[in-house]
Order: sequence, then structure tokens, then C-alpha cells
Amino acid sequence: MAAVTLQDVAARAGVSQATASRVLNGSARIPGEGVADRVRTAARELGYVPNAQAQALARASTGLLGLIVHDIADPYFSSIVRGVQTAARTARKQVLLASTDRDFDIERDSVATFIAHRADAIVLAGSRQSGHLDRDLEGEFGRYRANGGRVVVIGQPLAFGGAVEPENHYASAELADALTAAGHAQFAVIGGPASIRTAVDRRNGFVEALGRNGLTPLVEVSGDFTRDGGYSAARRLAAALQLTPGSDAAPVCVFAVTDVMAIGAIAAWREMGLSVPRDVCIAGFDDIPTLRDHTPSLSTVALPLEEIGARAVDLALRSDVDDLRERIPGRVVLRDSTRLPA
Repeated sequence: MAAVTLQDVAARAGVSQATASRVLNGSARIPGEGVADRVRTAARELGYVPNAQAQALARASTGLLGLIVHDIADPYFSSIVRGVQTAARTARKQVLLASTDRDFDIERDSVATFIAHRADAIVLAGSRQSGHLDRDLEGEFGRYRANGGRVVVIGQPLAFGGAVEPENHYASAELADALTAAGHAQFAVIGGPASIRTAVDRRNGFVEALGRNGLTPLVEVSGDFTRDGGYSAARRLAAALQLTPGSDAAPVCVFAVTDVMAIGAIAAWREMGLSVPRDVCIAGFDDIPTLRDHTPSLSTVALPLEEIGARAVDLALRSDVDDLRERIPGRVVLRDSTRLPA
């Protein structure tokens, strides 16, 4: 059976095709209530399905919001996605989601797809490699914005568009100060890739604060921004520090620049017979939701991840202010993983 057309609906309702289109596709020019009711009744009786592209043209909006994250399996990004979806639902928008695994080609293809679907706005969640967009993607966004599209990044601001930026550098410094005040005097660092601005800012904030307290990390190692990256880095760090189970020495306090890396580190040390916090202490960053089920409880910097996602949607959908930037503070939370023996 052939699909029901807009012309079929118009004929059933006794109106022109243009009038039926204005009613069903969301145009601001809607005819009188009686006419609109007849059109909607005819559409319902015939089983007519409106064309999304026609609706977008009539409304000058598709109601779509593009969201790009690095890794949907990472609790940091999944929490941000939840915040974006909640805020988008409130604004009656639908979210198109892409996860790129930090691959530039996938990111470019995802942006091109969102633009082809005439998304009203695009949100990029996560620190950019080397702190900037590649040239092709920057040109793509330039054309998109020239046609009325809006861009918001979660992370360090780009040269254009809005931004919701966690205070990574400052919050890491606050964590270092809190751990020093709690009695720690020996530190080490598990950092992330040097090409990722978030990893660099968190490491620098922590190490610079230690320096103001007259301290220097004993060892610094780095790994991927993943659980496995933290696991492998922790094994190298343990070898460099010559950590042994049951030592009488005061435990070294390790700062891992993300919670998922810290969780990987704890798993590596457990396999080596090392206990947290007896043999080694550790703190992370983000306060991802899965920490509530983790033992020992992890000291960290808490970020309001869902709120960050919601704020990005708010910026993306504002028409009165462009290129607005918001900074989001973190909150230091000390838990069992950095507790010194009595």
C-alpha cells in the first residue's frame, strides 16, 4: 500500500496542501483552530507521518542537538551525556550522539553528519588533542556557524563558540594542598598523554601546588586516559619507587589525573600484593558515579558532571549570547584511599 501523502490529508480535510503543511509541520503561520483540528483529525485517521525535513524547514529548526564524546564507556563522559540528555529533553530537543575514541577522522565524520542533519547546535565534550581542532574541522565549523549553527565545547575553550570549562588546574592545586595539610609529605604522579590539555592542566596544578609547599614528586609516569592506562602506569611507578608490601615506611601518596586511571592503578597494586592505603595512597579526579561501589573509597576532586552537560545545552540553545564561557569549580573530597595510619 502506498504511503499516505500530505496531499491525501489536505483532500480529506478540505484544505489546500499549503495549509495542511503549515498545521502538521509546525509553522508559526497556523490557520484558525477549526481548520487545524480538521487537518490533524484527517492526518490521524489516514495514519500520516510528517516528514522531518519538511518540519525543519517550516520551523527553521530541526530540534536536533549533536553531542560528540571521546568514550561513551568512560563514566566521566556517560555522566555528561546523561546531563545533556536531561536538559535536551526539557528543551524538547533530540540528541544525536557520537563516540570517537579520540580519532580525528571519526570526529570529522560525526560533525559532518550532524551538520548534514541540520542540527541546531553541536556540543564537543572532552579535551582536544594538542588543545585545538584540526584545520579541516575548524573550516567545517566556520561554515556551520555562518549558517546559524552553534558550537559549545566542554573543556578548554576554542577560538570560537561557547565553553563549559572545569577548573582543572586550580582544583588539582587545591587537592595537593589538602593532602599536604592531611600529613602527606611524599608524592608521585600518574599523568595522562602530554597532548591532552586536561591531563596537562591537572598535572601542572598539582605539581605547582606541591612546589609552593616545598615538595617535589618522587616519580612521574604517564599512561592512556583509561583504566588500562592507569594499570600499566601504576606497575611502572611501583617498580620505580620499589614499593613492597608491609613496609614500615610512610606510604607515598599518588595523584592520578582521572578516577578511572586511579581505579586501574589500585587493581595493579592489588595484584602485586600492595594494599591501599597501607602500602601506597592514591587520589583521583572527577568523582565518577561508580566510585560509590569502590573499596577503598577514593579521594578525588568532585566535578558536577551531569550539571556540566546541562550547562552546555543551555549555552548551545541560547540565541542572545554567543561565545559565552563558564568555569566550573571542583570540590576536594578526601576518603579512605589517602588515609594515613594513626
